[in-house]
Amino acid sequence: MNTEIKGSEAFAYVEVDLEPGEKVIAESDAMSSMAADLDMQAKFNGGFFMAILRRLLVGETLFVNHFVNNEKSARRLTLVQPTPGGIRCLDLDNETFFLQPGAFLACTEGVKIGISFAGLISWIAREGLFRIRVSGNGKVWYGAYGALLEKEIDGEYIVDTSHLVGYTPGINLKLQLAGGIFSSLFGGEGLVTRVVGKGRIVIQTRSLSGLASWINPKLP
Repeated sequence: MNTEIKGSEAFAYVEVDLEPGEKVIAESDAMSSMAADLDMQAKFNGGFFMAILRRLLVGETLFVNHFVNNEKSARRLTLVQPTPGGIRCLDLDNETFFLQPGAFLACTEGVKIGISFAGLISWIAREGLFRIRVSGNGKVWYGAYGALLEKEIDGEYIVDTSHLVGYTPGINLKLQLAGGIFSSLFGGEGLVTRVVGKGRIVIQTRSLSGLASWINPKLP
């Protein structure tokens, strides 16, 4: 399987060349274009009960699409995300990674998709009460609104609320004021997320809540 992320950070997309017999599992609205003889089948997202839980708890789609190449040569599939922004590929090797709701785009066989409780702090920080858990072996594609920045953390780091996209299991989240009470109230930052531990985090440079706050006052 040959894959490549193309486009700018604002409008990234993934090209997947499926060899005969290979399969990719993607969110129900992720396919932008594909070869006419690729087979596509919609299935419950992790089984019926898991699909219901993912829909209710993290807002994911009930169904995912399985794209399979049953031909004798490679066929191309193009995947996109619903919001403008960057896309990253994560190679799992018996590992686990947590994604915020809405970040998952697609994966290869061998990757398990589940949900886990993120905690009240994550919910207050507008990151979601539950998170997506990807584990196993294979490739995972994920994305978010804005460019994506990866940081290796060994200690503590501050991330603005609604900007954390993903992190490894060694990371814990705490909530605090951005500064003193006066600075937090009038400096425009308010609450921020303090990530603590050792591991990797992924940050989005823009947030949909920030976009909404900018647009709403301009509407008639």
